[in-house]
Amino acid sequence: MNTARSYQPYYTYEDYLHWEGKWEIIEGTAYAMAPAPMPIHQNISSKIARVLEESLDSCKTCRAYLPVDWKISEDTIVQPDNLVLCYPPENSYITKAPALIFEVLSPSTAQKDEHLKFEIYEREGVLYYVIVNPNDRMARVYRLQDGRYVKALDATDELFQFDLKACVISFGFSRIWE
Repeated sequence: MNTARSYQPYYTYEDYLHWEGKWEIIEGTAYAMAPAPMPIHQNISSKIARVLEESLDSCKTCRAYLPVDWKISEDTIVQPDNLVLCYPPENSYITKAPALIFEVLSPSTAQKDEHLKFEIYEREGVLYYVIVNPNDRMARVYRLQDGRYVKALDATDELFQFDLKACVISFGFSRIWE
């Protein structure tokens, strides 16, 4: 038994509402989103947002968003870097799975994005999860198949078709590294 773990604080959405700064809670454990993302992280995230917006111009159902709170449960609230919703949000946070999520790795979030969030997004039914590594200039694209993520592509400059059922996004990965 891990004694230290049994004495860690347990947080919920009610606690989260009173905090300053950017935080995520995963299964009751708080994760600070500080320091602020590095310029390369912000630059790539902005380019992802632009490509998503342009790709969804003709789609009447799906919209691209920058970080918003996704309240999965009372003790799990995450903020994906970039996401696509194919339903209208009803609150100041979302409660249903996005169709597509991009997480841009940074040294302080890589472990969480590659493991904890991977498992959560898979469990919650996110159709596509893309983990973007700015240092390697590569994005790992995972597609949900039979409840499990299967790697669809290691993308550097490829064009990938995200079939979101309501819309199809033709995403040119070369555009995010420019």
